Amino acid sequence: MVAMDTTRSQNAHATLMSLEAAATSARGAFACTFSTSDEYETALITERRAQGRYDLPRSRLPVVIFLGCTLIVAGTVLLLS
Repeated sequence: MVAMDTTRSQNAHATLMSLEAAATSARGAFACTFSTSDEYETALITERRAQGRYDLPRSRLPVVIFLGCTLIVAGTVLLLS
């Protein structure tokens, strides 16, 4: 009878230790590496810049459209004057 109580006690202790280790691991998984939202946003922006997301597009289309509209307006002014 004493042997069964000792075995149960050891199993209960082992189970309790296992649960405590799992709880500690779970709490660690929810821990944030950033202490403030500013640090998080700075790291996020730095990572996105490294990926090239914030680069300006190098398209000449807006310049061509502007010059085309300018020529159309100048041509209309010259035609009507």
